[in-house]
Amino acid sequence: MGNTSRRKKRIAAPAVPNLPLAKNETVELTIEDLSHEGNGVGRYEGYTLFVPGALPGERIVAKTTKLKKQFGYARLIEIVDAAANRTEPLCPVYRRCGGCTLQHMDYEGQLAFKRKLVEDNLRRIGKIEGVPVHPTLGMKEPWRYRNKAQVPIGEEEGGLIGGFYAQRSHEIIDMEACLIQHEKSDEVVARVKEIAGKYGIRAYNEETQHGLLRHVVTKVGFATGQVMIVLVTNGDKLPHKEALTQELAQAIPGVASIVQNINTKKTNVIFGDTTRVLWGEEYIYDTIGEVKFAISARSFYQVNPVQTERLYGKALEYAALMGDENVIDAYCGIGTISLFLAQKAKHVFGVEIVPDAIEDAKRNARLNSMDNVTFAVGEAETAIPQWYEEGSNADVIVVDPPRKGCDERLLDTIVAMKPERVVYVSCNPATLARDLRILEDGGYRTIEVQPVDMFPHTNHVECCSLLVRNEN
Repeated sequence: MGNTSRRKKRIAAPAVPNLPLAKNETVELTIEDLSHEGNGVGRYEGYTLFVPGALPGERIVAKTTKLKKQFGYARLIEIVDAAANRTEPLCPVYRRCGGCTLQHMDYEGQLAFKRKLVEDNLRRIGKIEGVPVHPTLGMKEPWRYRNKAQVPIGEEEGGLIGGFYAQRSHEIIDMEACLIQHEKSDEVVARVKEIAGKYGIRAYNEETQHGLLRHVVTKVGFATGQVMIVLVTNGDKLPHKEALTQELAQAIPGVASIVQNINTKKTNVIFGDTTRVLWGEEYIYDTIGEVKFAISARSFYQVNPVQTERLYGKALEYAALMGDENVIDAYCGIGTISLFLAQKAKHVFGVEIVPDAIEDAKRNARLNSMDNVTFAVGEAETAIPQWYEEGSNADVIVVDPPRKGCDERLLDTIVAMKPERVVYVSCNPATLARDLRILEDGGYRTIEVQPVDMFPHTNHVECCSLLVRNEN
């Protein structure tokens, strides 16, 4: 499948010896699958090519752009036969912007792809067969779902521009609207460009390191309607600070907080170490289910509150709490999952490496009058083994690690602790599969996996998995 005649003669010798084609060669392919990044996968004489924008089942013409020993990349030139689930992207800059990867696939197709992605990783990496992977929980309205935007600011013909980076570059694609961000975020960015431009505030230039305004970060409380604006600047002084903040506050209904973050480092990291309130409050508020959260400029808070409630609801269901359990929440962040669990548990112990996040978690516990939670600063892979050595134990352990997955020390401690249930919340199916294999080898059985679409129109998928001890 996919072995076809070339459309054109080679125009250059292969950069890598013994390849069946050359760079800048045009070929016809049948797309057989999607990669974990959402790129079409085709094969030419057994050689794998990844083609962004192509869909399984399609016959396409593509031009090779980069070739390695085992695989290469190609640019989509023409769709000869389109897939049934191909659709026209709604976003006018979709093909230039790097924010979304799957708008050219209808939403049902996206949900099916994400389920298959999880299944493939469980089988290929985890060697886990026969575990139910449920259909992906999608959204009724898979647009305008993000409550946070981080928009780089640049200049073009003397004016400020703001948008997201083009794929694999730092070229800013100026835009008036992003269809996966809350409408308020679009409004904020437009007004910042207008008002800051009026006062002569220059954008930061990555190459020269001159200019002031680096990013505009927005946060929106979906339940409360409150808006936070964060101006990330390459310097301490913000010209016309009072006039700028007053005009922004008046121009955008719902603004409750305007904050400056100072980042003078030559780095791709958005935030610097110093944050100060310019206008309004230090926090805005939002709710997920029955739990209220205070959100600061640097708080980590799930970006899709609608789907977060479904994801955490599934975690609570899998924990099967009856009211007398002690629960450990590894990688607890600002306490989002912890406080969900605390509604049903005897006591929840949360650990997180970021001190500011733990302070936020404690504040959120007080905000919800929950006294059956304890939060500690530390690495989960260090703190939890120490708790175990000191005699602590847990009936249920919940993990929600970063993309790299759980540290093996933590997994070994979970196996030694022998909690009745482990609930694994994951943002990376590959490391999830790896870690489930370790837990299964340690005496646990994966009962089921529920994918949740937290990020429609992208290749990302979140999962909630339930494991129980074999003797149960």
